[in-house]
Amino acid sequence: MAKDTEKLIRQLSLISFLMAERRPVSALEIRQDVEGYAQMTSDEAFNRRFYADRAELASLGIELEVEKSSEGSYEAETYTLPPENFYLPAIEFDDAELSGLRTALTLLDGEFAYAEPLRLALQQLSWGKPSPLTSPEQQTVRLAMTANPGGRELSQRLSKIETAIFRRKTIVFDYYTLGRDSEERRKVDPYHLLFQGGQFYLVGHSHERDDIRVFRLSRIRGKVGYASKAEHDFQRPDDFDPREYARRADWQFGDTQGTARIWISDRVDWLVRRHLGPDIGEVVETGVDDGVIFQTPYGDSRQLIAWVLGLGERARIVEPAELADQAAERVRLVAERHANPPELAPAAARRSAADDADDDAGRRESHIRPERFARLVTLAGILIDTARENSKLELRELCDRLQITEQELRQDIDVLNVVNFGGGSYVLYAEIQGDQIEVDPEPYGDNFARPARLLPLEAKALVAAIDLVGEHLPEGSLASARSKIVDALGRDPAADGLQITSAKGDDSQIARVVSSAIAERRLLRIEHYKESEDEFTERTIEPYQLINGPEGWYVHSFEPAKDQTRSFRLDRIRSADVLEDTYEPRPGVEPEMGSWPTTGEVPASARARVWVSPERARWAREDKRVVEELQDGAVIVDLPYGGNDYLAREILKEAGDAVVLEPEDARAAVRVAAEQVAGAVHR
Repeated sequence: MAKDTEKLIRQLSLISFLMAERRPVSALEIRQDVEGYAQMTSDEAFNRRFYADRAELASLGIELEVEKSSEGSYEAETYTLPPENFYLPAIEFDDAELSGLRTALTLLDGEFAYAEPLRLALQQLSWGKPSPLTSPEQQTVRLAMTANPGGRELSQRLSKIETAIFRRKTIVFDYYTLGRDSEERRKVDPYHLLFQGGQFYLVGHSHERDDIRVFRLSRIRGKVGYASKAEHDFQRPDDFDPREYARRADWQFGDTQGTARIWISDRVDWLVRRHLGPDIGEVVETGVDDGVIFQTPYGDSRQLIAWVLGLGERARIVEPAELADQAAERVRLVAERHANPPELAPAAARRSAADDADDDAGRRESHIRPERFARLVTLAGILIDTARENSKLELRELCDRLQITEQELRQDIDVLNVVNFGGGSYVLYAEIQGDQIEVDPEPYGDNFARPARLLPLEAKALVAAIDLVGEHLPEGSLASARSKIVDALGRDPAADGLQITSAKGDDSQIARVVSSAIAERRLLRIEHYKESEDEFTERTIEPYQLINGPEGWYVHSFEPAKDQTRSFRLDRIRSADVLEDTYEPRPGVEPEMGSWPTTGEVPASARARVWVSPERARWAREDKRVVEELQDGAVIVDLPYGGNDYLAREILKEAGDAVVLEPEDARAAVRVAAEQVAGAVHR
């Protein structure tokens, strides 16, 4: 029998024994009566295994209570497992909350890195209630971004790092640093995982820098390994706060260089506040030239300049003077290069395509497997419920329910059949007969007949799923469910190693209004900001679905006044009101999920041929479609765009390191936009 299987039998039998005895028991009694310990030939072997089992159960959130006698010897200690240390506190979800949890799983199942522990968590939470594991009758939310690492290699890295965080193991890996264009060995104590903007990041203590650093998983090269064979290598500092890293803007990574004061027009200050929130910066003056003064600390001056230039004439850097001068020089460079495009270097030899793409099966395989302990506890409860009802289980149905193979199910049942609570009294006996599973109608113990506590990975998966979907379901269904879960667990699982951040700013208030209109099939009146024309328009729409994507959340709708479907970004909606009038759903309104929600590219997009400087080519290779490599290190990218105004904003964000080569009218539009910004800077 494998060592891991022997360990699981010991741990499950220990729990069952302590729960059945309901009194303090000695180490000697445990050694004599609990399955798996009696075979140990020496006191040293028993002590070592028993201590290791206690420590591992404690790491899973299952704490044994220890009473030490006045004698002080190890043999004189007694142990108990109070029910509250094992069972999940009762959580009273209402129908809307259960529906929201069900929808979250349906949206994420198979495409979420933590889909399997999420499934087990929902199984525990819905114990004795209508299961949330079935598809919702009406799908009002669809996801294009699902926290999927994207491919087998990235999945393996994520899984190894997740395990290292849980086990407090130092890891080593080769890492490609874009800023230095170099690949270097890294030794890191992994503290936390962060999912932001469609990418997973690792936050941890870098031994080389002797400081906390952030690493993008897609830039890790090769395999992730453990630095030692020790059981634990480090202890995460008590004062580490993962939220500090989740709330940073792009220009705030790295050491702080100073504090910038930025003038922002009244037209968009509400949009900036919604995007950035109070942790990024603050408005320190109002009523300044029809705008406000926004103040923010920065570590990367180029990133801050790029953000300000992307706001066009509606923002400019006021202080410090040297930063304002850099911005002026950058915008001058944009105008100059679009008036006189750079002479292109000869084409370089084509690079061989990296074999990063996995087949569909590889993309859909599980990324993070739940602890087998959690699966066994869940399965035990299902089998005991079946025995009490004197019914049979369908083999295939149970495999689907737990997302395991028939072989894995058979192995799990074999393990549970030898778990006992002492004296040869077994917890249950189950047997597979053809396509069905029969369970002894009189199981000897009911210690697993109630839902167990959510193990750290399950709790983490559950809250991560809620945070990914956010406030984009009927009002309160997930926010209130999250609050109840955190109260029951006694802490927020987001602090235990995984944090999901919203795609673009806080649109929760608008989302609640929109989702309620969708649920009630009511018309919605919105005040929408059209950024390309710097104007507000009032529209009345039939809202059908909320959809997320790389740029944020959208409401997909039908606009009767224009007799066409439209999708509006929630962060561009300044206000929304649900009207009394209802509407009948129209056929054929649903969007094509394989197109713009995933790629950001609408069918009517034009395409620009864009030169990217050698200094920024590395970034372009990472997230844009490179169509040509040049000998001087520059690249040509293919950039889809919906209009010249949009393209001009995107090119301004590149701060002079990107030039539109074709089409000519788009290049001219960028030049004009840059000249207008330059004029605004010098006012």
